[in-house]
Amino acid sequence: MHERDVLLNELAQGLRPMSQGLAWFDSLGREEQSEVLLFLRHHCVQARAVAEDAPESIRRAGLRPTHTPAVLLSRGRIGEQLGKIAGLGPVDERRKAFRLLMAVLAIADARRRERFCRDGCGHWWHSLPAA
Repeated sequence: MHERDVLLNELAQGLRPMSQGLAWFDSLGREEQSEVLLFLRHHCVQARAVAEDAPESIRRAGLRPTHTPAVLLSRGRIGEQLGKIAGLGPVDERRKAFRLLMAVLAIADARRRERFCRDGCGHWWHSLPAA
């Protein structure tokens, strides 16, 4: 388990404040930010994110529906759109992408925990202590 994995899962589960996650993300270099966004995209897919998660994810991320990542997510075809969001280049869009992908992961993983892991599971990230 990588320190980054723990941090991102703590953020997704609300065990750490998003302000701390944004400060961490902002401290990363461009290449590291790209890796984090791709990692988040992968985990959103693994958590079974669905197109119907878009409105609540956008709201939780604090984005306007007209922000580029929000527009992309709202277009459906969730797997394809998550990839486009993870690939955004401009710094301000990357920060919005991080917030949005974290929100998508939080929603999808909470649903997965409720449906499939309620009676216990082997996912280490579902056993994280409060930070």
